[in-house]
Amino acid sequence: MCGCTISTKDQKSRSGGEAHPSASPTAASLPPTMLKSIPISKQLSSLKALVKASDLEKAFATAALIYNNSSDPDGKLSKSVAKNLLKTQFMNFIQGQENKPKYKEILSELEEQTENKLGFEDFMILLLSVTLMSDLLQEIWMSKITK
Repeated sequence: MCGCTISTKDQKSRSGGEAHPSASPTAASLPPTMLKSIPISKQLSSLKALVKASDLEKAFATAALIYNNSSDPDGKLSKSVAKNLLKTQFMNFIQGQENKPKYKEILSELEEQTENKLGFEDFMILLLSVTLMSDLLQEIWMSKITK
């Protein structure tokens, strides 16, 4: 897949009561001083249900793993973490969009939400919204037409 890696919780930071924003739920079994990075592709391969999965299923599983690894203990993303994921994990879709009115509208709607955190459904809607207005999607459509 994408080769993305997500850091797991460092037990020392957990003892302070705050988890790393991209922590994985399995980190509690790690030794206290061990900070381990687990590639998303390895996490995907460990899921038996995805052994014979389609590319589309693997794509959604990747999004779900990235969300899960980045969410807080309640399974929610803070707005700042969601924005950071857009910048780091969705950079090719947002490249060149920063000054477009539609992109600014999407981000302002994110800021206007009364709840300070996003659930998985809201995060996927955010990704879909950014994808639909991106230049990269237009390039994808054009490459299909010209083949």
